Amino acid sequence: MTFASSGVSPGSSLHLGLILLAGFSLLLLANRIAGGRFIRRGPLSVGRALPFRAVSHLLNYRGPFLERVLILGTSPLAGKLIEEIEAQPRCRSTIVGVVDDGMGFRQPPFLYFLEGREQLGKIVDLVRPHRIIVVPTEGQGRLPVGQLLEARARGIVVEDGVEVYERLTGKLAIESLTSKNVIFSLDCPKSWISLALARAVSFLAALIGLLGLAPLFSLIALAIKLDSRGPLFFVQERLGLRGERFKLIKFRTMHPAGCRTSEWVQDNGHRITRVGKWLRKFHLDELPQFVNIARGDMNLVGPRPHPVSNYELLALVARNTPESGEDIPYYSLRLMVRPGLTGWAQIRYGYANNVDEETEKLRYDLYYVKHMSLWFDLRILFNTVKIVVLGRRSTTAAIWPGAARAERPSPNLNRAA
Repeated sequence: MTFASSGVSPGSSLHLGLILLAGFSLLLLANRIAGGRFIRRGPLSVGRALPFRAVSHLLNYRGPFLERVLILGTSPLAGKLIEEIEAQPRCRSTIVGVVDDGMGFRQPPFLYFLEGREQLGKIVDLVRPHRIIVVPTEGQGRLPVGQLLEARARGIVVEDGVEVYERLTGKLAIESLTSKNVIFSLDCPKSWISLALARAVSFLAALIGLLGLAPLFSLIALAIKLDSRGPLFFVQERLGLRGERFKLIKFRTMHPAGCRTSEWVQDNGHRITRVGKWLRKFHLDELPQFVNIARGDMNLVGPRPHPVSNYELLALVARNTPESGEDIPYYSLRLMVRPGLTGWAQIRYGYANNVDEETEKLRYDLYYVKHMSLWFDLRILFNTVKIVVLGRRSTTAAIWPGAARAERPSPNLNRAA
């Protein structure tokens, strides 16, 4: 019988009858052991006991194949991890406990709250986890290394919470990163072979694009000239690899006066030309950036290059260390790689219209900087094509057993021309 069927088959009826008979037999056995006191209390007591036990069983039973996860630590990242794991629609994992006290977030329902890192061994025996996620918590002293090693020897997976958060979300938890994490884990620049391969692929793709799309370029240029007065291209100074400045080229999609506005302007609707709306809808205004790619200013894939004015503003509120208390730690690290025509932040988040949204995009940009590879670039390019064709963000599976996560809906393309 499937979940979709409405009837009950004879075989399932027989199974149900056997289960009820076994349950009643156990009830009689318990009554005999208790000297008959249980049933003599009458049906009211039985009626109270059975629903309570049934509900308790349902709340604690999450399926025979779920991975049991124990979280060690109570920093804000622990709360985010719990939310992410519970939010995965197909995640075959369940939180069985959080070790320590002083949680800075609301305790989810049916979550065991366990105290005392020094008692980790006893807690492991109690909840029998398959995986322990260690979340860095300031002021909590040293980790119980010996007990964690003992857990690993018993076959329990022990992982860093920062790494798990990355796999679940595809972005970096920049607030939880330490200077040591950034210096030693952000493996950039990559090997010269991988960088040369990415550059060669980008250069060849740019040449093919410029030659193959030449007829389309001519049609777009004619449409722009017939639709409105002004230059054919929109040229803006942007920041590239290691902060070097270059002139980014796009087809003009705004009236000339609107082209001088900031990229963070919320309402650009009245400034966009009729042809510009169609160019933006299918991202055709970006095609001239093949010239930038061929010249070496950009690659096919990488963090989108920011206008110099936006970068200077963002750099003003970022001191690149989390201890500074600034809004955007490690912002300048996105300049460690060449900017791209498309990027991980573009397919996962979209366009940013303010500092808060740029902070969120930075999490994805730094994830790309840390994990960039040819295969990752191919994945991004594939999803970019899907977005252009379908007009919406695709659902990308997270790197977690059985997990999948919906992406942020595509925002309005309120950006500079």
